[in-house]
Order: sequence, then C-alpha cells, then structure tokens
Amino acid sequence: MALAARLQRFLARKGILYTDLPVPQAADLGAAVIVSGQPRSDFVQATVLIDIGGALMVVHGLDSALDLEAVFQLTGRRMQVLTGRQTMRLFGDCDPGFVPPIGTAYDLPVLVDDDVTHTGRVLLTGGTDHGVIEMDGRDFRLALAGARRGHLVIRGQGNGDRAALSLDEVADKLQRLYRLPPMPALALRILRLTADSEATARQLADLIELDPSLTAQIMRYARSALFNYPGQIHSVQEAVTRVLGFDRVAHIAMGIASVRAFDVPRKGALGMDNFWRHSLYSAFVCQSLALHCGADKALAYLCGLLHNFGLLLIGHLFPAEFEELNILHADNPEASMHSLEQQVFGHARDEQILAVGHGAIGGILHKLWQLPDAVVKAAAMHQHPGYHGDHETYVLIVQLSNALLKPRGIGDEFNPDDTSTLMEALGLAPEALADLEREIDRVAPDLDALANSLSS
Repeated sequence: MALAARLQRFLARKGILYTDLPVPQAADLGAAVIVSGQPRSDFVQATVLIDIGGALMVVHGLDSALDLEAVFQLTGRRMQVLTGRQTMRLFGDCDPGFVPPIGTAYDLPVLVDDDVTHTGRVLLTGGTDHGVIEMDGRDFRLALAGARRGHLVIRGQGNGDRAALSLDEVADKLQRLYRLPPMPALALRILRLTADSEATARQLADLIELDPSLTAQIMRYARSALFNYPGQIHSVQEAVTRVLGFDRVAHIAMGIASVRAFDVPRKGALGMDNFWRHSLYSAFVCQSLALHCGADKALAYLCGLLHNFGLLLIGHLFPAEFEELNILHADNPEASMHSLEQQVFGHARDEQILAVGHGAIGGILHKLWQLPDAVVKAAAMHQHPGYHGDHETYVLIVQLSNALLKPRGIGDEFNPDDTSTLMEALGLAPEALADLEREIDRVAPDLDALANSLSS
C-alpha cells in the first residue's frame, strides 16, 4: 500500500477514490516520479511553511517554484519553509521526503495554487517511498475542501512547462550524462542470433569460437557435474547439441561477453567474484523454479543471470562511490542495498538519478541493450517486494531465488524476505523447495568453480 496510515484513514472516511501505483523504493519524490514512468507534469507536491502562527501547507505543481511573496500577499504572513526535521514531526507516519499534499488529513490549513484546481488528473505521493497514487481532479479537490486558492508559484521559463519525463527519457539522459557502455560486439551478435528462429547450433558455435576464452568457459560449463553428461565433449557445437541446448549456451555466452563492458574490482562483497557467484547460482535456481511455475526456463535462466547488472554499471561509472558502497555493505550487512545506495548517491544533485537503485539502473541498461522485456523487468523490479505487473512471474522467480540464496551467504543483501508469500504467489509447495535445496547442494561445488573461472 502506497499510503501513510493517517492519509489512508482520511480518504476512507471521506469516501475519496484513488488508485495505488506501486514503484520501486525511491530516495525522494523526484526519484519516485522517474521510476513511476508517469508524466511529471501530472504530479503535485506539498511545501510546508511555518511562522509564529503555526504551520501551513501549500499545494502546487511539481514543476513549479513556490513564490513566498505571493503567499504573503494572500495570507499577510511572512513564512519560511520547514526543515526536514520539523516536517517529520508533523508527518511522523510518512517516509522522509514524502509529504502527501493533502494537509487536511493532518489538520493543517492549506493553500492551493490555481493551476492545480483545474487539473483533470492528479498524481501525488501518499507518504511512502515505494508508491504514488492517482486521483481524479475532482476527488483531489474534494480532499482539499476548504483550502484557499491563489496564484502561488513563480511562472516563467522552466516552471510548469516541462515535458513528461518517461523511463525512455531517463535512459536517454543516463546515456548522455554517464556514457553508458554499449553492449560488446560479440554479445550483440549472439543476441541477434537468438532472435533468428532459423539459427543453427553450428552458427552459434562459430560465433563463440571466435573467442578462445569464451570457448574454454563454455566447454568447462558443459563438462561440469551440473549436467552429468556421460560422454566426451570435444567442441562447442557438441556442447550445444548434446548437453546444454541452444538457448542455455547462447545466454551464458551472452552474459560472459556482456560483463566485459564493465571495469569492476574483483574483491569485496559487491566485486566481480561475488557477482559471478551470485549470478550463476541465481540463474540455476531461477531455471529450476521455472520448471515448477510453467515459465520459460531459458528466459528464467537469463533473468537470474543478468538481474544484477546495475551493480556492475555503478561500479564501472563511479569507482570511488562503488568502493564506499562496498565498505558500507560490509559494515551494515543487514541493511538493504537500496538504503545503502540512497546514502551514497542520494545527495549529490548530478547523481540523484542513481539513487533509484541498481535494479532500476540495470533495467534501463538492459532496455538500451534491447534485451528481452522479461529480463528488463526482472532487473528493474527485483528490489521491489510485492510487485504486480508485466512479466510478474519472472520478477517473483528472481526475488524468490535471491531469498533462497541468502542463507547460503550468496547475494548482495541479507535483509529478510517474505519467502512464504513469494512461494504462494508462484504456486510452489514446500516440498518443491526442499528438492531444490538438495539440488543446489549437489551442484554448489561446480557453480563455485565456474564462478571462480569467470571472474579470474
């Protein structure tokens, strides 16, 4: 639920309708707007002011700047903006930085900018850092019944006229601002081959064999105890046709080739060694879970393998901050990665876009690289508990995989998960997970060996 408790009770008491729009946990309202994918121009915000007479809320468009002189002309009061600490005293049931622009729910007098009173649709924070809500303009005005109206914002260039900001535009901004690495040429050729329904094992093998290191890694994978193939494997083509299958070889090869786009330290909890260990275990578990959920096992494998690429991107672009994140993670193993990323990236203006979390950033990169939509969504939403939406099964599979691997010390965070809820959502019985745990125990030595070979 994207509403603070007090606001929820107020709306229920007034019979005011709204739509809950969950988003990945965000550092601030600006970040929540970005990851919501909703038009920025439809959002309203609250600015809370104070003087000796008490506090007052002003409701205005997100893309507008409050004119304190206009407030004085309307009220006769010289007011200043509340500090963050003062604000949280008034909105104790809200997450910091997420003040609902419905002051009446908190017994505050309200001023509303004229522009807001004419909107047909309104988007706003409900007081939490993991969702926004949508209201019909008439319902929103009903929620603010009794508020005074006036021209309260500075109008002119740069205020109130910005175009809607979509996730595609965020991706474009990231690409221009941070010079995102392109997909390596070999990975791109493999990706294009997988899109060709007429592609053959010979064609895939020929591509892989252009790279001796990749060839050796695929052969090592095919010969491992993961598959217990009784015969000898002498070529990549035999690995494709006899052991692994076209999709699995293509996906692991594409993953190995793609990682070469990033320059990230090997060591540390978030370094390349642990990245590969986490990715290979996750891919294996996701593929196994897919068999029980009626999902595409090859696609589930790819979702598990690539879901954490956002961490590599952060490490590649911001080595100093990545090192800080690594240290914070080691010192605070029970803290969520989102909270640690928010602490590192949530303050400098030019880096606030990264505070949306490595999941969303990875999803944007996958989208730019034109990976399958399920892979994009699994990366973007794997940090978002309770997700419902497109490709939900694959997101939940990745989330459950991460939850099952945490007790083994595998992954990048160890805060608790609601494993039973994930199992129920995927229709899994406890005995299915017991079988999977035994299977993980069986293949663990081979997965560890493969991870070591890939990170070296």
